[in-house]
Amino acid sequence: MSRLADQAAPTGNRTVYQVSELAETLRALIEGALPRVWVQGEISNLSRPASGHWYFTLKDANAQLRSAMFRNTNFHVRPVPSNGDQVLVRAQVSLYTARGDLQLICEHMEPAGEGALLRAFEELKKRLAAEGLFAPELKRPIPAVPRAIGIITSATGAAIQDITSTLARRFPLAPVYLYPVPVQGSEAAPAIVRALAELPRRVAVDVILLARGGGSLEDLWAFNEETVARAIRACTVPVVSGVGHETDTTIADYVADLRAPTPTGAAERISPDIADWHRNLVQQQTRAQAALQRRLRSDAERLHGLLQRMHHQHPERRLQERSQRLDESAQRSAQAISKLLRERERHLQQLQARLHASAPATRLQLRRAELATLRHRLLAAGRRRIETARAQWQRQQSALDSLSPRAVLARGYSIALDADGRALTDTAGLQRGDALRVLLARGAVDATVQHTDPDQSPSISRES
Repeated sequence: MSRLADQAAPTGNRTVYQVSELAETLRALIEGALPRVWVQGEISNLSRPASGHWYFTLKDANAQLRSAMFRNTNFHVRPVPSNGDQVLVRAQVSLYTARGDLQLICEHMEPAGEGALLRAFEELKKRLAAEGLFAPELKRPIPAVPRAIGIITSATGAAIQDITSTLARRFPLAPVYLYPVPVQGSEAAPAIVRALAELPRRVAVDVILLARGGGSLEDLWAFNEETVARAIRACTVPVVSGVGHETDTTIADYVADLRAPTPTGAAERISPDIADWHRNLVQQQTRAQAALQRRLRSDAERLHGLLQRMHHQHPERRLQERSQRLDESAQRSAQAISKLLRERERHLQQLQARLHASAPATRLQLRRAELATLRHRLLAAGRRRIETARAQWQRQQSALDSLSPRAVLARGYSIALDADGRALTDTAGLQRGDALRVLLARGAVDATVQHTDPDQSPSISRES
């Protein structure tokens, strides 16, 4: 009561409160006096507006309490509750001052008697297993020597650091491409689905590592979503899951082509150890050298025996032949070792060349060269097409010029037109005194008919 009196404004002998002041004081008293509590009851009057918050009544046979669960805490509740569900909630008892209602601010919800996430996990696992999504025959082999590796995980988590350091130590020849996604919260599953579809289209990777560090079942829930499971199976390249710690198991682990206990373990599963290659090469070289030394010792012992026999038989020619064979054998052994080492070096160089050729920069350079060649060919073809069209146009222009009446007039001929402008081809219809117009190559002449001779054939001569 002393706290109420401290906040009230005295008016004469009475203490008077504003309604909002008293409501805020009551809320502070309730929230301060009562710790967070677990409450079990039945959901009714459930409302889920566009804001994403949930408002409902939690009731039993004798009482009911208004309740609210806000979007930042309800996104991981699976399955989504409905009216009539019996649930267990952890909540803060508070007062909604706008209406003066006592209400529960829920922070966690699960079906009464069973964890919601665990039940949803088991139900989805059974359903996908019945569909055959976990079948061993669907598992794709992981490439022994990947040319490029894709990683889908958070860009800021510890998992990416463990993965990249492991890959850099074991197999630095393969380029690594990170597609960063959130690995926790409501946006994680859609982002992972999008990454599984887009990463193989953007980069020619041979395998994808889907990973995140450890956490609670709620933290790892994005990897238990059905959409993520189906996206893993629909991915065009093999997918290796490395989610959580060794004791953590997700739906993604069941549907992936290979499951590793940790992100570091996943990086080790998809990468050969270049140190093993080096050790193998050194061991083979050591064995070859030891074999050569044994062969040389054996041949030396045989030579010694021959020399001993020579003291008795003096087989100089046979000794020369044996010595030559020994030299040839040593030479062949040395050549065999050199050839083996060259083959191993050439194989390693081929692997490096293949990895370099598949790099985006190299492929982009090749595409630019191809584009330049095609552009040059297109320009050359365009020029040839224009030259051909120009020559054809000139030929047609020459043909038109040769057929033009003006060309005829230019050769010394003329055209006679009657009074109606019609060209005359004979004397029929002409009378003495009719007006004519004679067209020349340059200009025209007006004339009058003086005499017609219908029987006269044209006789044309032209002086140079």
